[in-house]
Amino acid sequence: MKKIINDPSDVVAESLRGMAAAHPELLRVRTDPAVIVRSDAPVSGKVAVVSGGGSGHEPLHGGFVGAGMLSAAVPGAVFTSPTPDAVQAAIDETNGGAGVLLVVKNYTGDVLNFETAAELAGMDGVDVRTVIVDDDVAVKDSTHTAGRRGVGGTVMVEKIVGAAADRGADLDRCEELAKRVVSRVRSMGMALTAPTVPHVGQPSFDLAGDEMEIGIGIHGEPGRARVPLTSADEIVQRLLDPIVEDLPFAAGDDVLLFTNSMGGTPLLELYLAHGIAERLLAERGIRVQRRLVGPYVTSLEMQGMSLTLLKLDDELTELWDAPVQTAALNW
Repeated sequence: MKKIINDPSDVVAESLRGMAAAHPELLRVRTDPAVIVRSDAPVSGKVAVVSGGGSGHEPLHGGFVGAGMLSAAVPGAVFTSPTPDAVQAAIDETNGGAGVLLVVKNYTGDVLNFETAAELAGMDGVDVRTVIVDDDVAVKDSTHTAGRRGVGGTVMVEKIVGAAADRGADLDRCEELAKRVVSRVRSMGMALTAPTVPHVGQPSFDLAGDEMEIGIGIHGEPGRARVPLTSADEIVQRLLDPIVEDLPFAAGDDVLLFTNSMGGTPLLELYLAHGIAERLLAERGIRVQRRLVGPYVTSLEMQGMSLTLLKLDDELTELWDAPVQTAALNW
């Protein structure tokens, strides 16, 4: 294992201290329990939007804490769900009296721990709602997961709901918007190599040099198929077809296309893939109106990519375009 670390057991805490040093104007950080909080939180009268999950997927979620997006993020250990007390600490630090919306990726540990924290906060009189993101079409019929996984679509939910909360939307409205985005977003990913979790010290799975995994999860979970490595045209086609057919997306739809690196794939290859995806969507009559390209939902250093499509309407487009100031997204 070759990584820029000191002690594998202290990777997350050291990274959080570095994040606090890098972005003091945006956020503040605590390490026990680990919570990343927007610098001006709590904001009186504003709905707090809180998300989180295991570390190793940066900039998700801590990179999206700031004006126009998340109020707080709760990072667990690498590929491990955060504990209920950490989630509750985030709720306590961000609750401005208008309620808290938890955005949770659909993994058993995340769902259980966030819902436990929501129940505990509810006993203290805080109105907490939970929205589950489950946009990964690769595991639609899998028996290895508790339904679809939450992946790239989480970024869309956090950005759009965060913008609405900053504009003064109440908790009911924020919850409705989050559910609307979840109902209109679909994703699928693939891997060329496996990630190495620091405290494990070896790749999460074996993948031959001439193979790729289609439908991979962001923790190295099995995909739909392990197949011979092929051209970029065919890879993008194999990701895009199940996404388009699932919702389904149709000719005349306006969409946001998100082309995401799993961490180890450079922008050279990512832009190449994005161009192919735009061409294939145009051939179907689907209009790409907004775009996001880069490493936003990663799996440590895993080489690979994912595609996410969100069906836009006027309100979702406006909220996506709204100003945002975080470590990872700025416009």
